[in-house]
Amino acid sequence: MTIDGIWSYTPDSGHAEGRDLTDYAVMTADGTLGHVEREADPHGMRHLVVDTGVWLFGRSAVVPVGVVTGVDHADRKVTLGCSGDDVKDAPRFRTDSETTDPAYLTAVGDHYRRLSSRGTPSV
Repeated sequence: MTIDGIWSYTPDSGHAEGRDLTDYAVMTADGTLGHVEREADPHGMRHLVVDTGVWLFGRSAVVPVGVVTGVDHADRKVTLGCSGDDVKDAPRFRTDSETTDPAYLTAVGDHYRRLSSRGTPSV
C-alpha cells in the first residue's frame, strides 16, 4: 500500500465523489459506532470525523477514508473494516485543529496501517 492509500476511498467502497456523508451511520465489525459528523481533506489526508455519541464516552474519532469498506447511500450507512475497539485505540481526537495537523493525522494513519498489517481493516 502506498502512504496515500489510507487517505483514499477504495474503488469498491461504494463511495460516490461529491456525495455528502454527513449524518450517515458508521458501522464497525462489532456494531454501530456513531455517525459521520463531517469529512475533511487537509494536506491530501482525507478522513471522516465520527461522532461516537455515548459509545466512546461522547468523544469524536478521526478515521481515514481508506478504512471504509462500504458506503450504502440508500440506507445512509458507512461500514469500516475494523472494530470499535480499533477506533477507540487510535490517537485520541481532542480539538478541531487536529483535523488539519499533519503530525496528528500521520499518527492516526500509522495506527490504521498497523491494523492493516495485522489483517484487521482492508486498507
